[in-house]
Amino acid sequence: MDKETVDKIVQSYMDEKHLFECFMNAVVDIFKLEPGLNQYGNPIIYTIKSRLKDVEHLRDKIERKWNDEDPLTPQNLFERVTDLSGVRVLHLYQDQFSQIHDLIQKQVDNGDWFLRENPVAYSWDPESSNYFKGLGLESKVKDSYYTSIHYVIKPKSDSNICCEIQIRTLFEEIWGEIDHTINYPHPTEKIACKEQLRVLSKLVSTGTRLADSIFRTHNE
Repeated sequence: MDKETVDKIVQSYMDEKHLFECFMNAVVDIFKLEPGLNQYGNPIIYTIKSRLKDVEHLRDKIERKWNDEDPLTPQNLFERVTDLSGVRVLHLYQDQFSQIHDLIQKQVDNGDWFLRENPVAYSWDPESSNYFKGLGLESKVKDSYYTSIHYVIKPKSDSNICCEIQIRTLFEEIWGEIDHTINYPHPTEKIACKEQLRVLSKLVSTGTRLADSIFRTHNE
């Protein structure tokens, strides 16, 4: 791998970046304008974040994950890297997730969005995993105890433009921001930090469960 090769791959992203931004903004609008998720005073969606992949972060990722036997190229970049644009939807407690999932499924069923791959719920908590499986999502566990639900969608079935949607509770977002600060783009080598993040993930999960319990009691 040399700099010229990396530059060509990055340039292929730059050439199409405006298309990723257009689709990303359209995805944001679907969430932002859905009345049932944005009721005044008691919204399901707490906030929405969006971002395009930073060019230098992409360059760094290409260099870190380079494989001479199966290299990235300008032609396969969009097939291999699916987080070039991203939308993150935050909600207050887990029971609200099903309504957000229903909106995404409605967009897919109507042919407005196409799934690039099967959605995945990352959770170490068996109870939460069963909840997500009940909604038809694949459940996976990461060593870090990372918790989030991921969808990768396209505007057309044959499009090479895609957007990653992440759905998290506010508690999970706190963990995610701390983990991102410490581990991105280069993971920490400090074992103590890794263990503390795993403990924090369990505390976050406990907070989310307690929030669910509070609202279930309140709504009875």
